[in-house]
Amino acid sequence: MTSFSLRLFDFSQKINYKNEVLAGLTVAMTMMPESLSFAILAGFPPLVGLYAAFIMGLVTAILGGRPGLISGGAGATVVVLIALMKSHGIEYVFAAVALAGVFQIIVGLFKLGKFIRLVPQPVMYGFVNGLAVIIFMAQLEQFKTVVNGHTTWLSGTPLLIMGGLVALTIAIVFVFPKITKAVPPSLVAIIVVFLIVLGFGIHTKTVKDIAAVSGGFPLFHIPAILFSLDTLKLIFPYALIMAGVGLTEGLLTLNLVDEMTATRGSSNRECIAQGTANILNGFFTGMGGCPMIAQTFVNLSAGARARLSGIIAALTILVIILFGSPIIERVPMAALTGVMIMVAIGTFEWASFRIINKMPKQDIFVGILVALITVWLHNLALAVLIGVIISALVFAWESAKRIRAKKYIDGNGVKHYEIYGPLFFGSVTAFNDKFDVQGDPQEVIVDFKDSRVADMSAIDVLNKLTERYHKAGKKLQLTHLSADCKILLNNAADIIEVNILKDPQYRVVDGK
Repeated sequence: MTSFSLRLFDFSQKINYKNEVLAGLTVAMTMMPESLSFAILAGFPPLVGLYAAFIMGLVTAILGGRPGLISGGAGATVVVLIALMKSHGIEYVFAAVALAGVFQIIVGLFKLGKFIRLVPQPVMYGFVNGLAVIIFMAQLEQFKTVVNGHTTWLSGTPLLIMGGLVALTIAIVFVFPKITKAVPPSLVAIIVVFLIVLGFGIHTKTVKDIAAVSGGFPLFHIPAILFSLDTLKLIFPYALIMAGVGLTEGLLTLNLVDEMTATRGSSNRECIAQGTANILNGFFTGMGGCPMIAQTFVNLSAGARARLSGIIAALTILVIILFGSPIIERVPMAALTGVMIMVAIGTFEWASFRIINKMPKQDIFVGILVALITVWLHNLALAVLIGVIISALVFAWESAKRIRAKKYIDGNGVKHYEIYGPLFFGSVTAFNDKFDVQGDPQEVIVDFKDSRVADMSAIDVLNKLTERYHKAGKKLQLTHLSADCKILLNNAADIIEVNILKDPQYRVVDGK
C-alpha cells in the first residue's frame, strides 16, 4: 500500500495528480446533495449546509489526521442541533457549533483520541454494517415525491425513469473499472447519466429540486446571541453531544481507513483539525460536521491517496456555490443515488458473514445490536457506546471466571494459595470463595506471581481477607505484590506481612 504522510507537503511521496483531481470532483458531486438534504432536514438555509461542506472539507484536508479522509456537513452532527434550531434559532446553532469545536480541540490537545482504539472489532462490524444500511435507506427518499403537501412513492413512468437511471448508474460503476481504472467510475457514471438526461430531455428529479445552490463566499459573522451564563448553560449540552458524536464518527472512520490502507493516522491531530473546522463553521455560518465515511470511501475507491483530493473537493463546492450552480442544479438525482447505493454496498462488511460462525456468540450479539441501534436511532455515538459497554462487561465476566487457585501445604505446615488470573472487581467474589479460613493452618501464604491486582475492589478484598485470618488468630502473608499495592495494604492494616524479596518491580496499572 502507498504510505500516507501526515505532513501537508511531502515531496518524497509520489502523488497521482490525475487520480486526486478526479476523485475530488467525484466527492464534491456526492457530498453536495447530502449536505443540502441534512441542512433542509434540520430547518437550516441550504447554503448553511454547503458552507459546512466547504469549510470542513478544506480545513480537515489540510490539517487532518490523515490524507484521504473526507469531512463535510454530516447528518450525525446536524441531528443533534435540530431541537436547538427549533427552540432558539440559527444564531444559537452557530454558537453551539463553535463551542463544540473548542471541546474537540481540547480532546486533541490532551491526546484523548487514542481511546477510540478501545472499540472492539465486533462493534466496528456493527457500526459499519449499520451505517451501510443507513446510507442505502437514505437513497430510497429519492424515490418519493410531494403531491398536494403529502409525500408519496413514485409510480408509473416517473418510477420507471428513476429506477432505470439508477440502475444505469450502478451498472457503469460496476462495469467501468473492468474497462479502465484511469478515471473514477462514479464520476463517469454521473457524467454519462447527466448527458443522457440532458440530450434526450428526460424529465426527472434534479439537484435543483432539493434546493438552490447558488450564493456568495461565506462571510465572517459573530453569532447574534446574548452572551451570558444562561446562554452557555443552554448551548453547552448541545455542543458537548455534537463534539462527542463528531469525534466518535470521525475517529471510527479514521480507524476504518487505517485498516483499509494498512497505515496509521493521527487521531489527536484529527480531533484538533475537526475542532478548528467547527469553530470556523460557527463564525462563517456553517452548520458544522465531521468526517463522512461514505464520501471517504468514494474518495479512496477513486484512487485518492493524498490530501489534494479533499482540497479539490472543498474548492469545487465553493466554485459551484459561486459560479457553477446553473449546471450542477441540473444533475439528475438518480445518478447521485446510484453512486451512493454502490457506496453502501462497498461499505458493508460482507466478510462479517463469512466469519460469523467462527465468532463467539457474545461478539455476534454485540455486532448485531450495534447495527440495529445505528439503523433504528441513527445515533452512531450511542450505538458504539452501548457496544463498547456490553463488550467490556462480557470481557469482565469472562475474565472473572478465569481466576483460580492452586493449593498445597509445604513441609513446614504452611498452606500456599497460588493465584492465577486477574484480581479485579469482577473476580473478587470467586477469589474470596477459594479460601477456607477456619480450616487453614496457622500460617497461610497467598502468591500473586501469576496474577495481577488490578483495582481498588481487589485491594479491598485483600484487606477483608487479611482481617478474617487475623480474627481467626492466624497469620496471612502476601507475596509477589506490586509496590503500589504493598503501600496501600500496609496503610490499611499493620498485620499484613509482605515478602519483599520475591516481589517484581511493576505497578498495579501501567499506562505506558
